[in-house]
Order: sequence, then structure tokens, then C-alpha cells
Amino acid sequence: MSGLLEIRNVSLQYDRRDVVRDVSVQIEAGEFFVIIGPNGAGKTTLLKAITGLHRLTAGDILLRQRPIADYARKELARSLAMVPQHINAEFPFTVAETVIMGRYPHLGLLAVESKRDLQLAEQAMAFTEVLHLADRRLGQLSGGERQRVIIARAICQQSKILLLDEPTASLDPAHQLRIMDLMERLRQQEQITIIMVSHDLNLASAYAGRLLLLNEGRVAALGTPDEVLSGETLEQSYGCRLHVDKHPVLGTPRVSLLPDKSMADPCTGQEHR
Repeated sequence: MSGLLEIRNVSLQYDRRDVVRDVSVQIEAGEFFVIIGPNGAGKTTLLKAITGLHRLTAGDILLRQRPIADYARKELARSLAMVPQHINAEFPFTVAETVIMGRYPHLGLLAVESKRDLQLAEQAMAFTEVLHLADRRLGQLSGGERQRVIIARAICQQSKILLLDEPTASLDPAHQLRIMDLMERLRQQEQITIIMVSHDLNLASAYAGRLLLLNEGRVAALGTPDEVLSGETLEQSYGCRLHVDKHPVLGTPRVSLLPDKSMADPCTGQEHR
């Protein structure tokens, strides 16, 4: 059975350097799929390749059994919406103006928004709880508010696949949870497929149905959080000592960093034994 999105033996280069090597994965409709791995593992490059923004060195990416290279840009944007990692706070538009930009793939030659387009933008702002900020400029918002505005723009795009690059980076724990809960609501209520890059292993464990662990551009592990988040597998990929146990409430794998016990105690100067 074919998935909604198929990545077949994909390799990618950046500045003539191999960053993704022979990656294959099939993502089904309605999944919460998270890509994890150390810095430089190829996570963001792979995400950009899914959007058609990065040329493949080898392999294929198929959306509904059709190569993404065969899609026109507007046509692809009606299926895929991207939420980037970095959002320019000086973007000179209001929240409402930013969100309505999500309707661009659906507009005709005159690019004039209809009453229906405006209604969809309002609904997207309400869903992400930024409707009360509609007249504010992005530069006047907090990081968490700006992130929800960009997600509202993606929702307004009415794409069935939402791609997110580190959406909780630089946010405090409360805003991280709001963003992740919002993604889960989208998946459940709107049947949107979530594909996310994340450095936070514990957030990924709590929300993802499946994880893809990349290391040096290759698939190090693929499966459920229980299958992927083992101490041995993670230590091999991240190159540091880790402890994995079960979250006492959620029952999902919980990952903790372990300090180097050979280091001297900063208070006593004595080495740990």
C-alpha cells in the first residue's frame, strides 16, 4: 500500500557535500511524524526537499504516488504548507495580512481575496488563538505568538500536509506545549498530516506516532518512540551519555542527559567515583 508521501532512496547535497544519504520512508495520511537527529544530520535539508525547494541528487519523493517535481508550485502549495524555523520579526505586515497570504495558492490571476478567503483566515486565526491580535504587526508579538500566526497562515493555505522546522525552538515550556497541542488538534480535528523536525527528544516522544532518527544523513532508526528512543541508539547518534526511562505520567520514553562522572566536582574539586 502506498503512503501519502513516499521518500525513496533520496540523497541530497549542500555546497557539494553529501548531507542526506539513501533515505527511504513512507508517511501515511494523518500521521504525526517527527524527524530527529544531531546537528548536521540532514533534517532540515530533507524537509526542504519535500517542499521541492532542494534538488535531489538521487532518488524520488512522491506525493500521492506522483513525483513532487511534476507539480507546479501553486499546485504543490495546495498540498504542502511550510512553517520555517526562523520568522523575521520585522516582516512589515499585520497578523491578518500575514495569515491571508496563505490563500495565495488558491487565488486567480487578479489575486483578489474573496469573502470566503477572509472567512478562512478568520477561522485560522481563531483556531490558533491569535484572532485578537489581527491588527497587530508581527514585530509587536512575542515569539510564541508569531509562531502561531505563521501556523495560522499555513492552516489558511488548506494544505493536508504541514511541514514544521523546529517550531518550538527558543520558546519557553508553556509555549512549546501550546504549539505541540495545537499540532495534535490539527491532526485530530482537521485530519492534517504533521511532519516536523525537532531537537527536543522528549516533546517528540510525547507527541509523535513515529520518529525518523537521522545521523550523518543516514537513517539510524525508524519507528515508534519506544522503538527509536533507546539509550544505545541515541548515544551512537548523539555521541553523549544518555539515560532513557519511562515518563511517570505519559508512559512514553523519557530521555535525560548524563554528565561525565569523570569530571571534577566544581564545588569540592574531587573527582566523581
